[in-house]
Amino acid sequence: MKWYTNPETEQSIIISSRVRLARNFGKYPFSSVLGEDACREMIEDTVASIKNNPSPLSAQFEYVDLCTALPLDVQCMLERHILSPMLVNSSGCRGVLVKDDESLSIMLGEEDHIRIQSIFAGDNIDSAWDIADMIDNIIEETLEYAFDKDFGYLTSCPTNTGTGLRASYMLHLPLLERTGQIKNLLQTLGKFGMTIRGIYGEGSESQGSIYQVSNQLTLGKSEQEIIDALKSVTSQIIDAENSMRQKLAQLQRNGIEDKVYRSYGILANCRRLAAIEAMELLSDMRLGHALGIFNSQPLSLGTYNVMMNIHPASLQKKAGGELSDEEALMKRAEYIRGIMQPL
Repeated sequence: MKWYTNPETEQSIIISSRVRLARNFGKYPFSSVLGEDACREMIEDTVASIKNNPSPLSAQFEYVDLCTALPLDVQCMLERHILSPMLVNSSGCRGVLVKDDESLSIMLGEEDHIRIQSIFAGDNIDSAWDIADMIDNIIEETLEYAFDKDFGYLTSCPTNTGTGLRASYMLHLPLLERTGQIKNLLQTLGKFGMTIRGIYGEGSESQGSIYQVSNQLTLGKSEQEIIDALKSVTSQIIDAENSMRQKLAQLQRNGIEDKVYRSYGILANCRRLAAIEAMELLSDMRLGHALGIFNSQPLSLGTYNVMMNIHPASLQKKAGGELSDEEALMKRAEYIRGIMQPL
């Protein structure tokens, strides 16, 4: 089962918990000046450190060479958050180790030599940290990281130096977005060393009112302090979203119900549907279910599971071939119509 099919993605404002560790090896230059031959050797070393380890976890990884992989497959991995946009758009030697349920990926040849990423459904940041730390230790059994006793783990970007840890929650915040409070959040979070970004992290926009909240700096704090600070800040954001939901559910109940049912009607009957519009309509479905507007889940699959399957590359993969723009609009509408439940 893929992590995004887990029912925990639907049970609260928190869709998922993610931990990412940035690491470099002491024996190689940083990625910006790493030659092709040295990069291949670095990747081979990392893959061997995982594959040759006796841990049962090691056997669950598959290596994908991103230089030889089909562009469609690479784009699908980006849409499913296995890869970062930076790794996809970079040139030269690069690859990724992916766990069978896609909850773990080890990106190789990105801004740093490796980026260990762990994603869990729902509010499970501690579990995400535990498994990322386990993978980190497995690699360190055979390979030595670039580490300084005063600064910690050394990275290409100074903001990652220290623990190298970025912890984040993916949140569904439709009413904070609708009332314009996201901009205020961005300013407030900066004071606490946190930031809020779009659905694909740094440089991306929100889709379907989905945002990532994460720490900005990794130096001067322990991993547990970073995670505890993220929990505290996220708890306040959730309280603000819930407060707005309660307030508007009382003052504008008819308006919210009208919008939610209109969105249901479009999804259940449309014949052409763009990805961005679909994300917004599915966001309304998620909000309607959370507010008890629907007596039952209006989708036969989880909202976020559906969101992961409606982007261009994923649609083409499902269709078994390349789709024109018009065909993609029609296939997306057909797919969503097929999983809508009668109310």
